Amino acid sequence: MKSTLPVENAGDTDVCLFIEPYGEDFWLKPGDAFKVVPVSDDNVQFSVVVAKHVFTVWLYQDGDPYNALLDYEVTGINGERLACGHQRPADSDGIRTSGA
Repeated sequence: MKSTLPVENAGDTDVCLFIEPYGEDFWLKPGDAFKVVPVSDDNVQFSVVVAKHVFTVWLYQDGDPYNALLDYEVTGINGERLACGHQRPADSDGIRTSGA
């Protein structure tokens, strides 16, 4: 079975899913659910860091956080592939951290 990381926004404001090391952003509106899916499944592990209005996901292989996995996709809950910037707020200059 392929590893996936389901991500859901159970809050009442937009939240940014930030994928490293590329710095790609995918925005979840309240009630949205996405999946982070590695294209390969060679012992993939996930590391998640949470801050106000953003959580950052690193994918890495073989238990080594310095061995970043670069081949992944982010999908909607039904499997549709999402592009970087998905639902990015028009007034955003990157990640909002002020809560405004």
